[in-house]
Amino acid sequence: MNPCRRSFGCMLGAALVVAASVWPAHAQAAYPDKPVTLIVPFPPGGVADAVARPLAEALGRELKQSVVVENKGGAGGALGIGAAARAPADGYTLLLSLSSISMLPEADHLLGRKPSFQPEQFKPIARITADPTVLVIRADAPWKTLEDFLADAKRRPGQVNYGSSGNYGTVHVPMAQLEKATGIKMTHIPFTGAGPAVTALLGGQVDVLASGPASVVQHIKAGKLRALAHWGDKPLTSLPEVPSLRDRGIPVQYAQWSGLFAPAAAPTEVIETLRAAMQRLSRDPAFRQAIHNTGSPLDYLDADEFSRYWAQDIVKMKDLAKHIGRLE
Repeated sequence: MNPCRRSFGCMLGAALVVAASVWPAHAQAAYPDKPVTLIVPFPPGGVADAVARPLAEALGRELKQSVVVENKGGAGGALGIGAAARAPADGYTLLLSLSSISMLPEADHLLGRKPSFQPEQFKPIARITADPTVLVIRADAPWKTLEDFLADAKRRPGQVNYGSSGNYGTVHVPMAQLEKATGIKMTHIPFTGAGPAVTALLGGQVDVLASGPASVVQHIKAGKLRALAHWGDKPLTSLPEVPSLRDRGIPVQYAQWSGLFAPAAAPTEVIETLRAAMQRLSRDPAFRQAIHNTGSPLDYLDADEFSRYWAQDIVKMKDLAKHIGRLE
């Protein structure tokens, strides 16, 4: 065989080997190259699900990939948050959580069990909403004012019942606060999420509920529910006529916020891609309007601000969990 042809063949083979060794590094597709799952740790019908639906649609447009909402309710959010904590840290499983993520690990400690997740397993990407909870009753309930309700609950200890999304969850905690601050005693009936708890209130299975506005504002406007007060320090955008508990001399405050999280061990480029996408969405009028339509207007914090906010919230929620104490 011609030596030149042999030499050319050897050179070509060597070049192909080198190319093959280099190619994978350059051939990796940019994130994301397949659908992304967004875990919502509550059933449909609650604040988390109401926020997650427009978020998934808008984030999918930004990432140019489908973002699929997966509801994993139970244990006040702990089951779904725990599932997100155990998912591969590749950015293809994200979490849309409420503020219960700050409380639940401490609650597990109080109950003497191993927490289903730890906060350090997550990287905050963006806070999306932050609304005070609202105290709601059925429109046909006998109480016309907050004072009527509190007076009746004091006269009948344990006979007024309230629903929640689970022990130490974002629907339970404000009611426990209210009991501590006013000296009333009610019966707590936990459900798997705020959606089922609202359904129970509408159906007469429970008497009262503390919920984020997004879960109840449509029922209030439809004349099915009535709001007595809220846990904020300023008027609510969606329910400006409703007084705060502080206005009525009850010194409690509680905000139910929602935020997007990724696994803490996710690659830096994944975190930055998600962060940039959320920054763009925070300025997008269509997304802002979609979130506003849920009844909880956008209250955006970028990753760094959200990280600081969440760290402070964890400290406050630990103290509040200890204040509530061990629940049987």
